[in-house]
Amino acid sequence: MSKIAIIGATGRAGSQLLEEALRRGHTVTAIARNTDKIGARPGVTVKQADALDADALQQAVSGNDVVISAAHFATLPASAVIGPVKNAGVKRLLVVGGAGSLLLPDGNRVIDSPGFPDEYKAEASAGSDFLETLRQEKELDWSFLSPSAEFVEAERTGTFRLGQEHLLANSEGRSWISFADYAIVLIDEVESPKHSRQRFTVGY
Repeated sequence: MSKIAIIGATGRAGSQLLEEALRRGHTVTAIARNTDKIGARPGVTVKQADALDADALQQAVSGNDVVISAAHFATLPASAVIGPVKNAGVKRLLVVGGAGSLLLPDGNRVIDSPGFPDEYKAEASAGSDFLETLRQEKELDWSFLSPSAEFVEAERTGTFRLGQEHLLANSEGRSWISFADYAIVLIDEVESPKHSRQRFTVGY
């Protein structure tokens, strides 16, 4: 079993990752600025920390096998994560990615497509920057898992498809994945790494 630190453990993705990790018997360090939502439970160590405080984040992730960053890109750039993780001596970093940097069939990025919602552009652009920073990283063993276009609250089915650089869509043209099924894939990657230094994606 692994010791997993989750940055942003109270968010919609982070909380599902926490549940999936515990379901499989891993121990979790749950890191959040506001930890009120995380109750005391076996297998969980709660660490209150501002992820933008490099020293606090380094201390919070220290001693873990893997760090998962599930924070919003617009508030936590790659540089704020990579340095503390490396300084803590943790070798693996998994990132809850975004769909905006995925490619469409015509080769253009989702974020550059006509009609991409303005309210999501700042976060999607920051996510793309985060991925590009990771691609320049020489030391960490990282993986960046992009969800589908719709990242939603829905049941855990255990049925999904994986891809690499292109947005996945089902036979009706819908591109979506639940937080719960997404969590299965990312914890699978913790347990059996298959996408070292790669971005990949999941959808129905």
